[in-house]
Amino acid sequence: MADDLPDKSSRPKDVDAFLNKVAATPKRARKHDQRGRLMFAMDATASRQPSWDTAASIQGQMFKETAALGGLDIQLAFYRGFGEFKVGPWSTNERDLLRLMTSVFCLAGETQISKVLQHAVNEAKRDRLNALVFVGDCVEEDVDHLGKIAGELGLLGVPAFVFHEGHDPLAKFAFQQIATLSGGACMNFDHSSASMLKELLAAVAVYAAGGRAALEDKAKRDGGAVLQITDQMNGNSS
Repeated sequence: MADDLPDKSSRPKDVDAFLNKVAATPKRARKHDQRGRLMFAMDATASRQPSWDTAASIQGQMFKETAALGGLDIQLAFYRGFGEFKVGPWSTNERDLLRLMTSVFCLAGETQISKVLQHAVNEAKRDRLNALVFVGDCVEEDVDHLGKIAGELGLLGVPAFVFHEGHDPLAKFAFQQIATLSGGACMNFDHSSASMLKELLAAVAVYAAGGRAALEDKAKRDGGAVLQITDQMNGNSS
């Protein structure tokens, strides 16, 4: 299946021009007293149940990491089953988010990543959104369509941080495109790397609450996977 992937060396010039436009788009300034706003979206189809439980158990770290930066508001979004896409209320503490996440059970179904991205675009236009996190393992949608919506996020100054579970090459390509076009980053993890996922989610939360400078400070302190995120956002890694 890897032979089916597009050749990066033949990427059209208009895509490069678009990426340059995204990079040059000024990010909207955040008021000093504003809390960060992070959308936390997950694939809740049947194959994701173990990782859903893992994310539920470590999500509190996102709130803890951002307490000194003014705090963080998180909205949970997920899809599952036959066309079911749900969005929770904005949560300001880990207990509310944990209660919501543990009430959800996974159901077999196809991916609905386009709904996740479009909801993030709508939210950013309606109010503001500092970052999108998406956790998933496969892609069953048109990559060009996903890229178009991800590009809108980039123009709105909302980076998508995609955490790819597993090693599906088609999903990897699609997730990297979403991350690149939005100005975010894509990282891989598996069932054995819960500690790394915890570290990465905390890093994204720091970005949502404190911006690029706060994330780069954390990367300098912690290095490792967090540094890989900043490298991707700076265009130093694929």
